[in-house]
Amino acid sequence: MRNTVTTRRINEILKVLPQRYPFLLVDRILDTDGVTFMVGLKNVTINEPFFQGHFPDHPVMPGVLLVEALAQVGVVLLLNGDQSRHSKLVYFSGIDKCRFRQPVVPGDQLRIEVNVLTQRDRYFKMRGQALVDGNIAVEAELSCSLVDKPENS
Repeated sequence: MRNTVTTRRINEILKVLPQRYPFLLVDRILDTDGVTFMVGLKNVTINEPFFQGHFPDHPVMPGVLLVEALAQVGVVLLLNGDQSRHSKLVYFSGIDKCRFRQPVVPGDQLRIEVNVLTQRDRYFKMRGQALVDGNIAVEAELSCSLVDKPENS
């Protein structure tokens, strides 16, 4: 039996993630053990600014933003319990085994699942997937490094 933390709403997410609208792609955290896994939620609405141009007559969430949503849940996982998180940045260094399985459209709800695969000092490799109605929309392995913010920022 794992010890999990329940729902975290947007105000708590904003304390961890540096991204803001329109680039914030996590609405809620549903579950986490605080160390190795996290489940997030993104409600996809027609009001998203990227739908104006991608594509006006057939709105589809851009794949790069789906991967960014995976990454943002990963960042919340890595920084969530870190009391010095305001002095840290997460730099992504790789995206591997990325596959897009189905389009994501307005009205979809993304269930974003991220698991830490390996950790060496400040280097992490995570596996993420985003599901719509139980079906995988995107999956990828993400590599990143946790670094100190520069003094002048």
